[in-house]
Amino acid sequence: MIGHGYTRISYDRCVYMHKLHDYEYIYLLLYVDDMLIVSKNSSAIRKLKKELSFEFEMKDLGEAKKILDMDIERDRVKGRLKLTRRSYLQKILKKFSFDGNEKAVSTPLAPTSSFQLICHKFQSDLSQAVSMVSRYKHGPRKGHWEALKWILQYIKGIMDVGLIFQKNEKNMQDCIGYVDSDYAGDLDKYRSTSGYVFTLAEVPIC
Repeated sequence: MIGHGYTRISYDRCVYMHKLHDYEYIYLLLYVDDMLIVSKNSSAIRKLKKELSFEFEMKDLGEAKKILDMDIERDRVKGRLKLTRRSYLQKILKKFSFDGNEKAVSTPLAPTSSFQLICHKFQSDLSQAVSMVSRYKHGPRKGHWEALKWILQYIKGIMDVGLIFQKNEKNMQDCIGYVDSDYAGDLDKYRSTSGYVFTLAEVPIC
């Protein structure tokens, strides 16, 4: 059924799009056994769910509150949607018995960290810190465990940080990319480090 009238727009995760009317679409996002249907047209959503239920065994969970370990929060009055990883991060802290009275910190790695490969310009990048620590997972020492505990303390302080999608009256739908890199900033192996972010409608998407 999806093959008729729907266009696939992603390959790592199945995302299908169908145009209903001018400026009105319905999207179906499928990843393993998780499905999300999005549209301004509620009757189109009900129709699609009915058609799918004839072909597949599925359970309707109602309005989406979570998808792929991301919590979905809505403020319909302000026209705002927020995605966080609060539930997922809580599981991580609990797994490492780190859900007690540990103090939250404001950077992913300590300023005095023994990881000489970290420089201050990366201190707000959690993925960079995790990548650095992961290099030593096959032969970790006490210093590496201390760095990991610091990361967990940082996670504790960013539980409610997420992506906020705000209704845009200006209809600014431009996709804008920002790229930056340093030169030999990795003080351990003297490699360069690069990073990028792409935004759509002024919201980070990649």
